[in-house]
Amino acid sequence: MAAWTWRFEKADGAEVQPAVVPEEFTTQGDAESWIGEHWRDLLEGGADQVRLYEDSTEIYGPMSLRADES
Repeated sequence: MAAWTWRFEKADGAEVQPAVVPEEFTTQGDAESWIGEHWRDLLEGGADQVRLYEDSTEIYGPMSLRADES
């Protein structure tokens, strides 16, 4: 079974420890629902952007956590 995980980064791409530690997710939808619930806490905790991985494969990213930026 695939594991879906988030990588948390500063704006320059440096990895940071998340303010809210996620579990491993079994579906992309679960992972995306989790980020939708926790992005504000993650942003306040120092993460600027995230990348989504399925096992070791990057699915997309970086995705900004700042709602006012596109």
